[in-house]
Amino acid sequence: MTTEREKTTASAARAGHARSSAKRAVAGRLSWGLADQAASSMTNFAVGIYVARSLGVAAFGAFSLAWVTYGVVLNVSRGLATDPLVVRFSGVPAASWRAAVARSSGTALGVGAALGSACLVVGPGLGGRVGPAIACLGVVLPALLLQDAWRYAFFAAGTGQKAFVNDLVWGVALVPAMLVAARVGNVAAFVLAWGASAAVAAGYGCLQSGIRPRMTGARGWLREQRDLGYRYLVENVSLSGASQLRAYGLGAIVGVGAVGAVRGAELLLGPFMAVLMGLSLVTVAEAARVLRRAPHRLGGFCLLLGGGQATAALLWGAALLLMPYRLGELVLGGVWPSASQLIVPAALGVAGAGLGSGAAAGLRALGAARRSLRCQLFASACYVGGGLGGAAAAGTVGSAWGVATATVCGSTVWWLQLRSALRERHHNPIPEVRTP
Repeated sequence: MTTEREKTTASAARAGHARSSAKRAVAGRLSWGLADQAASSMTNFAVGIYVARSLGVAAFGAFSLAWVTYGVVLNVSRGLATDPLVVRFSGVPAASWRAAVARSSGTALGVGAALGSACLVVGPGLGGRVGPAIACLGVVLPALLLQDAWRYAFFAAGTGQKAFVNDLVWGVALVPAMLVAARVGNVAAFVLAWGASAAVAAGYGCLQSGIRPRMTGARGWLREQRDLGYRYLVENVSLSGASQLRAYGLGAIVGVGAVGAVRGAELLLGPFMAVLMGLSLVTVAEAARVLRRAPHRLGGFCLLLGGGQATAALLWGAALLLMPYRLGELVLGGVWPSASQLIVPAALGVAGAGLGSGAAAGLRALGAARRSLRCQLFASACYVGGGLGGAAAAGTVGSAWGVATATVCGSTVWWLQLRSALRERHHNPIPEVRTP
């Protein structure tokens, strides 16, 4: 006959096994996030290096402006389509996930079509090297945004391996596309090659998921997610819009070559940015799971996440400072001399962003959209002010130091807001956002 002590021991063993299994599951999802972003970021790194070496600093600056513009549009799509999906449909039954993904991906496709049309109208009027690049970006935006939507959909379902495979497909398709673009030899050709290869991966995402994007469901999706979606839209656009304002302002104050130098420094941080972005794919979903299962652990989870990323960024920056000059020239060609001067402030800026991202994941998981919006608006204003003020005072290097200072200030505000949100939830345990 089983004694009470034996029952207690068996129960404790089962609980320990469950905790161990949960930790392995979290580690597995985080690992796939890192692997996927490693594939994506290394692909972007290779594209940037190839274009920089093929076109030179001025033309690479024009390509970088198209890249920054894509970043703005991408964040519009994420705010309206995929951010609400990750917050509300991570770990839900498959039927609910499939219905949500069909409408979410349709929303992303619709955003790409609408803003791509705007680029086609605006691009020809800009002239120079930048105009054709923006116009070509308009052609490929729907494919770029749909491919990104599949990645977030897979991570919401906990199947990050599918996102990883999708990015591998994009990387493989990029190789022949870039070779063709190099034969043409202009910025527009490289933008089209980049987008055409994304279209291959976007199509493959439809096969992986077995879901067809429903653009007709976009209106209903926006209506149902408006309490989160529109705040996330403003938050995301303020982030990427600040980056674009800084890039265009830097180009106007110092010159287009300065934009290429900043992009070159960002490329040097590319491998670490792969880690940062890879974690961002899964951290909100994981924070949401922590909140549901063990709410008291959310603060510690976010601190571990942010602190780890900040430390890694500083270590990577220190490693870059030890890189031989000849190796830098081999990697970036003519962009290296100007980019190498920005390593220290760029690394500090990324460290600040990594620290703040831990708090941001917590606020997203809590559904504290008002708080996260206030944080992002403050951080974006600091970013633009620091970047352009520094450029006016001390050129490209001054802009980099201004951005680093602004990023650290913004991170401080993120953590203050998370602390307030956690205290508020402790006194009022009713979550701000309920999973439908």
